[in-house]
Amino acid sequence: MSVWLPTAPCTPGDCVTVAGPRAGVARRVLRVTGCLAVLLVGVAAVPVVRMLRWLPAERLVRCWAWLLLAALGVRVRPIAVPGKEVGGSLVVSNHISWLDILLVAAVRPGRMLAKTEVGRWPLLGPLTAWGGTIFIDRDRLRALPGTVEQIATALRRGERVVVFPEGSTWCGRGGGRFRPALFEAAVRADVPVQPVTLRYRTADGPSTVPAFVGEDGLLPSLWRVVSVRGLVGEVEFLPQLPPVLFPGRRHLAAAAQRVVERGRHLDRLAHPSEPPVRVPGRREVPRSRVDAAR
Repeated sequence: MSVWLPTAPCTPGDCVTVAGPRAGVARRVLRVTGCLAVLLVGVAAVPVVRMLRWLPAERLVRCWAWLLLAALGVRVRPIAVPGKEVGGSLVVSNHISWLDILLVAAVRPGRMLAKTEVGRWPLLGPLTAWGGTIFIDRDRLRALPGTVEQIATALRRGERVVVFPEGSTWCGRGGGRFRPALFEAAVRADVPVQPVTLRYRTADGPSTVPAFVGEDGLLPSLWRVVSVRGLVGEVEFLPQLPPVLFPGRRHLAAAAQRVVERGRHLDRLAHPSEPPVRVPGRREVPRSRVDAAR
């Protein structure tokens, strides 16, 4: 494993458990058909949105992502979404599935950092490119400094950039170390880091069905997702981390990882007696999560 090619021990056979209510074959086919229809609408809408620049692009992206997730049978549950932001921010999250990109886009869209292979995916690839995705060649470590500067430039312009600093997908039961290199962009641009925890669950509890791990293929993963009933994707926004409070990118990355990990493991109902903390422009969040960021 190289510095910039982290791998997870997760595999579909060892980590992905398909449990709970199952969708019938007809419903699965309908979901796949709906997914293709929403993708095609997105591709057709790209030149129109580019031409009519007065259209609210962020709102359109958010609505499109919601529609695509709904077509797949995934319900979005936003938690503690911040109010209107001023300036750029580096959104960092745990990474479980290809669905993660859609989940974040459905709540708070931003420019994504993705591996170059994503740009070659049918239909979804051109859409990600249109959305301003910053592509990184994971096989070329020498390209990393240029990518970091590209992210920093976007942040200085007041843009929101979304990254998955684990560098690989995990099944959700565990997670990887946050690589500090990408946090250098937030340090250079002097913008806050916005930790986000992603979770997937059904009525039976946490679910690993969406996990896109190991040598898993996109089509088998897609079929698993549309085969489940009642799948919910939770997007929880946690207290922001200003870079000025940390000695450098390594400490900043470690703090963000602790916050995201805590959000991944703690059930929001596990501490009913814990006094909440009011963060300006946000809903109340447990005090322990604020303390973890310090």
